[in-house]
Amino acid sequence: MQENKRGEAVPEYLEISHGERTVKNVIQRCGCDKILPLALVYVAYIILHGHLSPGGGFQGGILMVAVVLLVYLGHGREESERLFLPEAMHHAEGAALIFYILVAMVGVLGGSVVCANILGLGGIGDLYSSGTIFWMGQAVAFDVMTASIVLALGMLGVLLASDAHGGK
Repeated sequence: MQENKRGEAVPEYLEISHGERTVKNVIQRCGCDKILPLALVYVAYIILHGHLSPGGGFQGGILMVAVVLLVYLGHGREESERLFLPEAMHHAEGAALIFYILVAMVGVLGGSVVCANILGLGGIGDLYSSGTIFWMGQAVAFDVMTASIVLALGMLGVLLASDAHGGK
C-alpha cells in the first residue's frame, strides 16, 4: 500500500505516480473530458425544448451543475473557477432577472396581463412556436444556471481543506 499526499492508504494498482501526474488522475480527467460534451448537449436540449415537453429552464439550469462537477473532478478547483468565473456569474444572474422582467412586461405593452403570451408565432411542435413563453424559459434557464454555478463552486470550494485554503 502507498500513501497519497493526504496520508491516505491507496492500493498500488490505483495510483502510479509520475511527479504530479498519476494514472488515476489521467483516467479521471480523460473520462470527464469525454462526458462533458454529452452533458452540455443534454443541458442545451432540455433548455431549448422546455416549452414543448416536460423540462425547461429550471431543469436545464440545475443540470448545469453536472457540467461544473465534471470540470471540477477532471481539472480541479482552480480550472473550474477560471472557466466559470463565479463573480461574473453572480452579476449575470441579475442580468437574467432583468431580461425575464422585460419579457414578462411584453404582455402589458401588448394590452394584456403580465407574462401573457401575445407573440404566438410558428407551427405546433416547432422549436420556436410559443412566442414569449420560449424567451421566458430561456431567461429562467440562464438565471438558474448562473445561480447554481455560483452555489456549486462555493460548496466545492469548502469540500476539501486544501481547496478551501487555496492549497495551503
